[in-house]
Amino acid sequence: MNLILTVLEIVAPVFLVAGVGFAWVKAGFEYRIQFVTRLGVNLAVPCLIFTALMKTDAELADLARLTLAGVAGYVVIGALGWCLLKVLGLDLRSYLAPFIFGNTGNLGVPLALFAFGQAGLEAAVVLLAVTALLSFTWGIWLVAGEGAFGKMLQEPMIWATLLGAVFLVTGWQTPDFLTETLDLIGQMAIPLMLLTLGVAVARLTPGRVVTAIYLSGLKFLICAAVGWALAGVFGLGGTLFGVLVLQMAMPVGISSYLLAEKYEADAEAVAGFAVVSTLVSVVCLPLLITLLL
Repeated sequence: MNLILTVLEIVAPVFLVAGVGFAWVKAGFEYRIQFVTRLGVNLAVPCLIFTALMKTDAELADLARLTLAGVAGYVVIGALGWCLLKVLGLDLRSYLAPFIFGNTGNLGVPLALFAFGQAGLEAAVVLLAVTALLSFTWGIWLVAGEGAFGKMLQEPMIWATLLGAVFLVTGWQTPDFLTETLDLIGQMAIPLMLLTLGVAVARLTPGRVVTAIYLSGLKFLICAAVGWALAGVFGLGGTLFGVLVLQMAMPVGISSYLLAEKYEADAEAVAGFAVVSTLVSVVCLPLLITLLL
């Protein structure tokens, strides 16, 4: 009973805040998602990533193994997803990238924070950076058939990660007044991401619902299993084990829909996949967290 209450305390704030964003839009209030997303991605999240890396007490070797495990996880999920989609006869351009890359930002970071505390947040932002790096290169190539290295270099999240890694390795610290400022800006990131998640789900129109339902279930099972297996292979324990499994199991990110729309894949199908997998995660993620705690 105590474990159930603990899990509810972890997941309830995340889904309730996202629910506020959902209800806000359904009530007819304005929410400029493009502006808020730009504010979060270009300012709040980079500050969160940089300060989390700079101040982490985690061992460099542990973070390196976590990074390698994350990269390996996406490669394995990509191979399994390719085989699955081929067998099911589904369009690879539309479904493969969403199957591989989960919502490690809007949903993954807050869940890791509430489930594992500050150490979980620090590990989650490392995997968020891995996701961003691969999404802006491999992910766009899967959808558009072209590279995106130039776009990757324009992303503040990438530079925040690199700069944070430099400060982590060297032991440097920014002056206290600057650290407090960056901390304050970074604190916007989690509520902004959750509200935006709710708003985005509210505005999407699900398509291919039956396909989205069974594909969402398969995605969750496969990704969680891959994360669990690779955490063991790379010798991750405790918080790092839990965060890797949790981040790998995240539902489809809304960004996958935006990429499908931009590069003329089946955006309606991806929207359905994103909405349904997010709804499935409301049930599945608490069960997974119960196993990890």
